[in-house]
Amino acid sequence: MIDFLMYLVFGAALGTLGGIFGIGGGLIAIPLLGVLFGLDQQIAQGTALVMVVPNVMLALWRYHQRNRIEMRHALPLASMGFCFAWFGSIWAVGIDAQTMRMGFVAFLVTLTAYNLLRMFSGRTPASSQMKYSWPWLGVLGAASGTMGGLFGVGGAVVATPVLTSLFGTTQVVAQGLSLALALPSTGVTLITYAVHHQVHWTIGVPMAVGGLLSISWGVKIAHAMPERLLRSLFCGFLVVSAVMLAFKV
Repeated sequence: MIDFLMYLVFGAALGTLGGIFGIGGGLIAIPLLGVLFGLDQQIAQGTALVMVVPNVMLALWRYHQRNRIEMRHALPLASMGFCFAWFGSIWAVGIDAQTMRMGFVAFLVTLTAYNLLRMFSGRTPASSQMKYSWPWLGVLGAASGTMGGLFGVGGAVVATPVLTSLFGTTQVVAQGLSLALALPSTGVTLITYAVHHQVHWTIGVPMAVGGLLSISWGVKIAHAMPERLLRSLFCGFLVVSAVMLAFKV
């Protein structure tokens, strides 16, 4: 019972972060599960997905309620993300755990460097209008889906900065579209990990319950934050995740 409550509170904290940053909480859950609970990389990723999938579903609905998500933009992202996440997840379950962990660290470091570069470089004004549509949204969906399937983060963490920098959307619009991409890709990735016995359900289920109880609060916070502050916190979030997992390695 104590363990259940601990995982519940853990999931609630991660759900809040997932709602704020539009990533379902998996990015921070994966290194924490590895560092604090000693799970191998693939099992940590699969277990985090148990929480991420329902969190993404709820966060997507909340974002859509506050800032309508355009289906003509979401569909190419989601469909290509689904297909390529399946390939990425099949690839992931066959990789050595230590190699996967080092790859995940490199993935986070790259994302951190990219976001830092964006913070200190000149940017064109953000807009709710998309600069590019199909086929470029499909390309982004494919790349994000592959990374999501491989590293178990749903692809949203890849798509969000690209949508704001290259496609010219606001942070909130980008996070909503990224959630639309993440929903089908996280679903198929979780199924693949589960089939290959890479999920710790007794940890993942209470985390999922805690996340569902708190993610709406995170979405509310995100919409109340200034644009620059939200981007800065997102970058800091990536740095913390990379450092935590690097110590585990």
